[in-house]
Amino acid sequence: MPQLNRQTETSLADINIVPFVDVVLVLLIIFLITAPILQSGIEVELPKTKTVKEITEERLVITIDRAQRVYLGNDPVNVHDLGKLVKAKAPDYATRSVFIRCDQAVPFGSFAAVVDAMRQGGIQNISVVTEPIGK
Repeated sequence: MPQLNRQTETSLADINIVPFVDVVLVLLIIFLITAPILQSGIEVELPKTKTVKEITEERLVITIDRAQRVYLGNDPVNVHDLGKLVKAKAPDYATRSVFIRCDQAVPFGSFAAVVDAMRQGGIQNISVVTEPIGK
């Protein structure tokens, strides 16, 4: 019977890092793709204007998406409870400005209903978020 010559090589002698690099690159690509989505929150197509004021500080944002759903931050809310919820989130609402992001496809009646709910809740300092024309 012929004797088979078996040589055993230790796996510690050659560590293959190619699969590790592949996994890291795939994760990097996934993070690069999902980061802008996480940053923007609710997707709306803002109306475009020539004058846009840059905002540097954290503000309370109300969003109306294309399907006319209303969000306070990233949480969906009922438009009738909006004034109370804004007061609860921002006790100094009288001095702070509340921003409204509204999709340009939303009818003006829905936008007016949100502004009216805010005014009924006692919030008077309301600003509309727009996008510059050249963007």
